[in-house]
Amino acid sequence: MINFAQILKISLNLRKRKMKKQVLVLLAMILSVATFAQKNELKAADKAVKNQDYASAKSSLTQAEPLIANADEKLQTKYYYLKAVTYTNLAKADPSAYGVAADSYDKLFALEKDMGKTTYTVKAEPELNAMISEVSKKGIASYQNKDYKAAKSELYQVYNLSKKDTAFLEYAANSAYLDKDYDAALDYFTKLKDLGYTGITIDYTAKNTETGKVEKFDSKQQYDLMKKSKTHTDFKENPTESKRASVIKNIAYVHIEKGDVEEAINAVQNARKIAPKDVSLIMTEANLHIKLDQKEEFAKLMNEAIALDPTNHILYYNLGVISAENGDIEKAKEYYRKAIELNPDYIDAYINLGSAMLEGDKALVEEMNNNLNNFDKYDEIKARQVDLYKEVIPVYEKAYEIKPDDLDTVRTLMSLYENAEMDDKFTEMRKIYEAMK
Repeated sequence: MINFAQILKISLNLRKRKMKKQVLVLLAMILSVATFAQKNELKAADKAVKNQDYASAKSSLTQAEPLIANADEKLQTKYYYLKAVTYTNLAKADPSAYGVAADSYDKLFALEKDMGKTTYTVKAEPELNAMISEVSKKGIASYQNKDYKAAKSELYQVYNLSKKDTAFLEYAANSAYLDKDYDAALDYFTKLKDLGYTGITIDYTAKNTETGKVEKFDSKQQYDLMKKSKTHTDFKENPTESKRASVIKNIAYVHIEKGDVEEAINAVQNARKIAPKDVSLIMTEANLHIKLDQKEEFAKLMNEAIALDPTNHILYYNLGVISAENGDIEKAKEYYRKAIELNPDYIDAYINLGSAMLEGDKALVEEMNNNLNNFDKYDEIKARQVDLYKEVIPVYEKAYEIKPDDLDTVRTLMSLYENAEMDDKFTEMRKIYEAMK
């Protein structure tokens, strides 16, 4: 007997196979059309690039982009090469295109590395190197002209274009900090920390036999070349100091600017693990503890700093500044005097000492105002005020001796002479003041 169910099943299977075959044929046709379209767009882009019509090249590449992920590797490498060159040239008018160019170079190099080929890599590398050179020149010029807003972007682009040039990430971070873009600065400095950046380079030096002076060479090539000559001796390769602690210190400074005191303390403490004897780090942490009113920790750190560098006059001066800021004027004066003892020509210590001594004048003026009707009391307070001025005058006279062209010092001395009723000196200082204005 005829089994109609089996016949029907066989018929349905044959129909499904036929439909599947038709779908595969249709899919192949679609892919063929897509590939043809891609090739046409890439041909158009290639022609536009050769004609330096980069706007048209961009348009053609945009048309090809949706299907490029499924294209064969050969088409992909051509696409990324054309895109890299196109956006490199578009970036000359629109710097935002540098990012697209950098990404295209990265994808091209990665693809050809996996393929074991260098067809487009050898053509793209000179383009990339030229772009890096151009952007770095812009960034350095912007930084030198103090256009930190432009510099932070341009220098960061150099790093994006060439990840091995981590020094440019440091320059971008510094530019962002100077531009007061603390979010960007924190991002860049943190990247440097995570990369383990040290900034260590080698200084190549040798002694000139004719002048006897040690000279530094611009490159190892020049250094190696001079080794073959008889004009220099005592050749040395000196590694520079690591910047790792400095990077972490800068992270702390950014947190300070952002008002994140706890984060700043944490960053400084991390930096101190790398550079435990860095007095500036100790000072920074101490100042942060003061902001949190942690006076015991502040005092502990100050003693640690002094123990490490007991003859550092700037350290004592900074201690004076911090003490004055926190209202301990007597301690501030003590530190300023110690700074002067260690460096008798340190003008800032004299000026700050004089200013700290004159803090007592505020109370005397207030007391005088409260005794305007009590003439005897007023005269007694006035006499104390004159004594104070006469005590302060030698401090400012020493500052004037060290730096006679400082207008503020001359103005202060003139006022002190006048109020101390030292008429001859007042007249002399006034002439100097008038001549300087």
